[in-house]
Amino acid sequence: MASLGWQVIRALFGVGERFVPGIAGRAAFELFARTPSPRKQTHGERKAVSRAAKFMQSARHHRLTVGSDCVAVHEFRPEADADEAGRVLVVHGWRSRTEYMKAIVEGFRAGGFRVFSIDLPGHGQSSGRRLTVMKAVEALATSAQWFGPFDAVAGHSFGGAVAVAAAAGTVKTAAPLAAGRLILIAAPNSLADIVDGFSREVGVGPHSRQAMVARIERLAGRDLQDFSGAGQLARLPIPTLVVHAPDDREVPADDARDYGAAGRHVTMHWAPGLGHRRILSNPDVVSRVVSFAGTQGRLAIAS
Repeated sequence: MASLGWQVIRALFGVGERFVPGIAGRAAFELFARTPSPRKQTHGERKAVSRAAKFMQSARHHRLTVGSDCVAVHEFRPEADADEAGRVLVVHGWRSRTEYMKAIVEGFRAGGFRVFSIDLPGHGQSSGRRLTVMKAVEALATSAQWFGPFDAVAGHSFGGAVAVAAAAGTVKTAAPLAAGRLILIAAPNSLADIVDGFSREVGVGPHSRQAMVARIERLAGRDLQDFSGAGQLARLPIPTLVVHAPDDREVPADDARDYGAAGRHVTMHWAPGLGHRRILSNPDVVSRVVSFAGTQGRLAIAS
């Protein structure tokens, strides 16, 4: 059963749809872009952050200005006995942060990579309480100006969708992200589907949704349909690894299949039983991700 707060929100959007759909659409956009409060972590989230404290102390921490936000980028050097294999950018998902990407980051470090893990606006050590695909892509573009080009970019969930949009240059306010390889872990394929799911959840009606979409398209300078991960990837012949669990309850497996159909440059790896988040810490997944990044990412950039 929905909480009282969500019932009230749904009721308000119902009234807005009937009388002021333009205002309701703008309010829906603001709610859609609102990031979770850092003060309201679950017990599991607090535990994960606490367990990763020593890991975070090993990083060099950078602060970048992206629009009105201060974005944190954490730099992890390769392990002492490893030759440097290249540079990797790691991008977390919604309601996530660098600490949750610990196993992936450590895998890359052990493989000799210098890792730059970004906390997207409104997440982790970055400022703000608002995040859109546009803001996220601009944050990645700014990171590339300082620390790129990257031999590989690895994104989980929302971060995977952002990585594709950044590499494809879909957001007109940001330069395309130079990457030798892309690694998409449990990534959603369609921004339009995400908007539809949100609209159903909070009771945004069709006219209000139209106003919300118009707001997104004005900010992006693109039609909403342009944010199809598979469509972008089909026009972006970068070697790409798609990792997904068939039992993922947050991002349907069909999204991964759509990515896989984007072209022969896409490699699929199914990870049964790992769901949406456990997939990040699975040793086999980490090994495959690091192996895929390899040294060939450098060759892709050079060519």
